[in-house]
Amino acid sequence: MGAQLTSTTGARAGRLRLPRMTGRSPHESHRAASPLELLFDLVFVVAVSQASQNLHHGIIEGHAAAATLSYAMVFFAVWWAWMNFTWFASAFDTDDWLYRVTTIVQMGGVLMLAAGVHDAMANGAWSLVTLGYVVMRVAMVGQWLRLAASDPSHRSVALRFAGGIALAQVFWVVRLAFPPEVQFWTFWPAMLLEVLVPLWAERHHRTPWHAAHVAERFGLFTLILLGESLLASANAIIDAAATTHEPTRLVFLAVSGLLIAAGMWWVYFSFEQGDRLTSSRSGFLYGYGHYFLFAAAGAVSAGIEVELDLITGAAKHLSEATAAAALAVPVAIFLLAVWTMLLRGKISHRATACYFGATALLLSSTVVPISTVAATAGCVVVAVAAIEAQRSRR
Repeated sequence: MGAQLTSTTGARAGRLRLPRMTGRSPHESHRAASPLELLFDLVFVVAVSQASQNLHHGIIEGHAAAATLSYAMVFFAVWWAWMNFTWFASAFDTDDWLYRVTTIVQMGGVLMLAAGVHDAMANGAWSLVTLGYVVMRVAMVGQWLRLAASDPSHRSVALRFAGGIALAQVFWVVRLAFPPEVQFWTFWPAMLLEVLVPLWAERHHRTPWHAAHVAERFGLFTLILLGESLLASANAIIDAAATTHEPTRLVFLAVSGLLIAAGMWWVYFSFEQGDRLTSSRSGFLYGYGHYFLFAAAGAVSAGIEVELDLITGAAKHLSEATAAAALAVPVAIFLLAVWTMLLRGKISHRATACYFGATALLLSSTVVPISTVAATAGCVVVAVAAIEAQRSRR
């Protein structure tokens, strides 16, 4: 029966001018991100930008806790769909017309999700975000089914992925029939179901992802997120320059924002990352841990814009502690995530103590009456100095 299915699929693939989808070598030399993957990343940043902007508005309107929670929920949809495609592409990318079309369908789902971010975060209306997410995930079901039909050696893991993802999408869609408060509470079991699918699917059979390629893809998305934060912050500062009489403070904020983003880039790319991905366990830790890193990077622009609102007087009802936390907390989460996934075991105890000391000082700036922007920039610079001292000794 399996041979007959493979033969029939092969004949159909021939008529459609499609190659067989099969596992790529995890030891392939000079494996780099494809132009399609880069375009895919750029489309996802549209959704991240929408989430960050709505986080900013929620904070200055006095709903910091609710805005942060809804931001985390939206970012789960963005990160999970992106990561699942990235891991699949690393193992099975065929770059034929059907693969490209299926990927473009996922991009359409991203844009649909982005269009619904405001209603989700501001009004609790999650229908459009959910439908956009389901479009992305159903497209991935199609990719896994194609793999199952093409490659007998990966058929079992492919069918597990397809079945698990499809079941989760049914759960997401059924939720929409219930009131908003029910949708909120059922989000968490649906999220848990999603994150358990890869653990279950790859329990006995690992997909042949390429460690260096995966590390490059995560690094590139981190770069795009940091660049998006810089762009959003720069645009906000440029707009404010025409209406405020505080040019010195604006210049200081702009310089500090650059130092923060550059420092975050520096600590993330201090060491090679591919050598961290040596097993399925390390791969799962690396991928799942990047949720916190990506979400923090995406939230930095919101924190800088909140600080800008304090300068211009737009955030009249916002406490200084909340404004300080809006910038300091995401940067601190980013630094802690980088150490946990990338720096642990690679820098000395002395450098680690200095790194954690800078992070602790950064968090303390949310309760101590000092300039949070200056403290954040300074602490990031100290973290960079600790790493560079270690690198120079090597």
